[in-house]
Amino acid sequence: MGNAQAEDEVALFEKDMKEFWIQFKISYGTEQNNQTSALRDLCKETLEALAEILQQSKYVAEKEEQLSEIKSKLNQEQEQQKNLTDSIQELEEELMKKMEIKSSKNKAAKEKVEKVSKIKTLFKEHLALEMRRIPDEQLQFIFRHIDRKDPDKPYMCTLSINEQGDYEVTSCTPPLDCMAELQLKLRETNNFSAFVANIRKAFTALSYKQSA
Repeated sequence: MGNAQAEDEVALFEKDMKEFWIQFKISYGTEQNNQTSALRDLCKETLEALAEILQQSKYVAEKEEQLSEIKSKLNQEQEQQKNLTDSIQELEEELMKKMEIKSSKNKAAKEKVEKVSKIKTLFKEHLALEMRRIPDEQLQFIFRHIDRKDPDKPYMCTLSINEQGDYEVTSCTPPLDCMAELQLKLRETNNFSAFVANIRKAFTALSYKQSA
């Protein structure tokens, strides 16, 4: 009877051990599976997070590149705008200078014409000189009482003011060899009265020479 009891106790112990190992395996396997699943989920989340970070980094890099291009174009446009502004300013300054020069020349020309007009009557009365304004802003001088044989014979000289604002003889009838010299002296001295008097003297000398 004692042996039977011992055998029962052994059998019960073996049964308990089997149940313990079964429960241990079940518990350990479930925990291991849970850990594996959690690790797999963590890896998946980490990869997704990394992918999102990479996508955001790529987006930021693209935007930075676009911003850099925009800044570069803006700088180019600003430089072009500055160059255009500088060019316009230079043109305006050049135009103002030309207008000032033109105004100065016009003023000088007007003063010369007025000076000629003032002495017109004086010349006509004392030197038998007639002055006429002809096309192309020219002034024609008609000298008479030069030829003693024909006092009414006209001796003519035509004068204008060129683009530089200087006096210029455009025609002379009859021609005078000294005309270039007289024109130069007029430009140097601006003495119009002396020029006209010298022209008359030259015509008179030519008349005496031709009648001799």
